[in-house]
Amino acid sequence: MISFNYENDFELNNEEQFSNWISSVIVSEDKKEGEINYIFCDDEYLLGLNEQYLNHDTLTDIISFDYSVGKELHGDIFISTERVLENAAEFKATFEEELKRVMVHGVLHYCGYKDKSDEDEKLMRSKEDEKIKMFHVEH
Repeated sequence: MISFNYENDFELNNEEQFSNWISSVIVSEDKKEGEINYIFCDDEYLLGLNEQYLNHDTLTDIISFDYSVGKELHGDIFISTERVLENAAEFKATFEEELKRVMVHGVLHYCGYKDKSDEDEKLMRSKEDEKIKMFHVEH
């Protein structure tokens, strides 16, 4: 089950469409959908998590906590909508395009994709692009 939670004044307009998309991404990677929680928040909220759990004193757009068991994906994905907005401007993308990128990024981590090395990051970007294109597919 995919759920959406809000710790700021942001809200997805079309939760069902996003939920269906994430579900289809999971199936496309031959995984099973467990409990996946998206928590939308601001920079301050995410910075607090980054410091508390990862010992990083930096702003970030996403932090994902993976509780997956085998092929069944479970986790909490925290997204700073402030960071997404700034990154969208920096990358000359729309807010919704950048939001989709970070939303699918968290799930791709649960599927086993990494982004620490240049090679891994290149594969992750390619997978993000591939999965974002799935958003328009009717289910």
